[in-house]
Amino acid sequence: MKKTSIKLFTILALAAVMTSCASLEKMRKNAEDIKYTVTPEVLEAHGGKVPASISVRIPAGYFSPKATLEATPVLVYEGGETAYPSQFVQGEKAQGNYQVISKANASTVTYSQAVDYNDKMRVSDLVIRIRATQGAKSVDFEDYKIAQGVISTSALVETKGIKASVGSDQFERITPLSKTAEILYLIQQATVRNTELTKEEVKALNAFIDEVKAAENKEFKGASISAYASPDGAVDLNTRLASQREASAKTYLNNQFNKAKVDAAKEGSFFDLKNTPEDWEGFKALMEKSEIQDKELILRVLAMHTDPEVREREIKNMASTYSVIADEILPQLRRSKLSVNVEEIGKSDEVLADLAVNNPSQLNVEEILYAATLTNDADEQLAIYKSAASQYANDWRTHNNVGLALYAKDDLAAAKTAFEKANSVKANQPEVLNNLGAVALRQGDLAKAEEYFGGAAGAGSELDNNLGVLAMKKGLYEEAVRYFGNSVSNNAALAKILAGNYDAALSTLNANTEEVALKYYLKSVVGVRTNDTDLLFNNLRKAVELDGSYKAKAASDMEFAKYFADATFRSIVQ
Repeated sequence: MKKTSIKLFTILALAAVMTSCASLEKMRKNAEDIKYTVTPEVLEAHGGKVPASISVRIPAGYFSPKATLEATPVLVYEGGETAYPSQFVQGEKAQGNYQVISKANASTVTYSQAVDYNDKMRVSDLVIRIRATQGAKSVDFEDYKIAQGVISTSALVETKGIKASVGSDQFERITPLSKTAEILYLIQQATVRNTELTKEEVKALNAFIDEVKAAENKEFKGASISAYASPDGAVDLNTRLASQREASAKTYLNNQFNKAKVDAAKEGSFFDLKNTPEDWEGFKALMEKSEIQDKELILRVLAMHTDPEVREREIKNMASTYSVIADEILPQLRRSKLSVNVEEIGKSDEVLADLAVNNPSQLNVEEILYAATLTNDADEQLAIYKSAASQYANDWRTHNNVGLALYAKDDLAAAKTAFEKANSVKANQPEVLNNLGAVALRQGDLAKAEEYFGGAAGAGSELDNNLGVLAMKKGLYEEAVRYFGNSVSNNAALAKILAGNYDAALSTLNANTEEVALKYYLKSVVGVRTNDTDLLFNNLRKAVELDGSYKAKAASDMEFAKYFADATFRSIVQ
């Protein structure tokens, strides 16, 4: 009896296995009855990902009630493959917690996942890889192709379009210089006294005139005289005094120019003359600085009254205070202010360029930073900036600009080191943070780039450009368009293409004066998306003329898939 039970159990087990095998084989054999709809029909890369949305229609009568099915979408390409996350479904009698598929009725399964993009996916097949399991038995189905290729237009973003910021020089070839002195007068007089001419400020003004006359790189641009009378006494008297003081000051200063043989002073427009009969503004300024007892009361009088006679009367009514004013304030207002204006002419570009290479120690920091901009030779520019950093190590701009030159040479590691040095000299300078962000973005660290850019407000158009590139890398195309603004770069045009703004993209590309293949390639993409074959073929032809590598690129670019068999297209890319 025991042997009979064992035999019966074995027979039943074998029957179950044979039944499960038959069920799974039937499912494998009829796998083509499953219908797949991929959205979009050709996958597209966005934000560094390739999303796939798949709707699966399983017909009635297909699914074995005890079976579990594992389906994995896989992008297969030359040299490798990338699998999406698997999805499981099960029959009505299977053990598990997956979506249940009815055998009696048709069922729909929806799937939406994404994988990281790599450039090999441009030429690829999306296949479904299925394993069906029932009990201890499993069957692998043959791969079933449901889509072809990946549109990778978003990957056309130019990383060299990520811009670094210069630490700008403040070089000015012409520097305005001025020297000023004041001559004071006795009350109701306009004569220039000898005691005034021996003051240090007057002697310094005279020495300045002699110095400028002797200098080859300085040029007199004029002289100004402002003469004043104090706001006490009759207006007519003060008007005459101010005019006489203006004349006496001009006579004195003109004599100094004549002694120095300054011919420019003989020109009628050389002197700028002005006089103020009653200097209430000067009075107010001196009063505010004073320690006079009734200062606040006097200032209120000035604020309440605009009539000079009323002002003077009200102030004189403060008898004790007025005597202090007469002794301490008013004598300082009886004056002429003499100013000599000069322009210092800096070194020529030729001299600066020569010194920057051969004797940089002769240049100040503004001159050497400016001199570096006079050459387009990347190695020479780097050498000048390194000299600047050596001489002026405490100026963040010198280290930043060393990094800028290295960045232009694509030496990102060395550029980053230089930018970090600049940041250690002066922390959180917007230009430096933008540059550190630019390096991070070039190296693919979007999170770090975003962190740096977040602190770089004020870095200017370079920051806006880089934020646009970052937004494109994240798949935020409308945001990128806003950051690019009026830029006519290829990246700005690409952002508009990816945002679906084809007319705007074409306008941007038409405004771009660069003769580079990418510009015309992007125009051809616009042609594809707007069904304009002339725009497509004419610009694709120009792109491959400028850069032959675009032949192979276009021939496998799924943007052009519907033209792969077109004779004109083939004549361009072959």
